[in-house]
Amino acid sequence: MTLIALAEAAGALPQAWQSQVLARFGDANLKVVRMDEAAYPDECHDYPEGLLVLDGQMLLEIGGEVVRVGAGELYVVPAGVPHAVAAGSCGTLLILDT
Repeated sequence: MTLIALAEAAGALPQAWQSQVLARFGDANLKVVRMDEAAYPDECHDYPEGLLVLDGQMLLEIGGEVVRVGAGELYVVPAGVPHAVAAGSCGTLLILDT
C-alpha cells in the first residue's frame, strides 16, 4: 500500500495547471492539479473525465454555462463534451481519467 499526500503533491508541482499522475488503477489515472485563478482553455477528450475539487473552487464552463464545483464535489464530464475552466478557479483539483 502507498500513502499519497494530495496537498503536498499539489504544492510540489512546478506551476499551476500542470498535472502529475499520482497513481494508476487498471486503465485509470489519478492526477493532481493546482489551480491559480487563471482560466484554462477549452479541451475535449474521447473518454469521460472526473473532476474532484479537494479545496477551493472550480468554475467549469460546459455547454454554454458556468458550473461552480466546490470542495468535496465531483463533476463527471462525459466523453466528447468540450469544457474549459473559467478565471477565478483556485485550489486543488483531482482528475480521474484514462
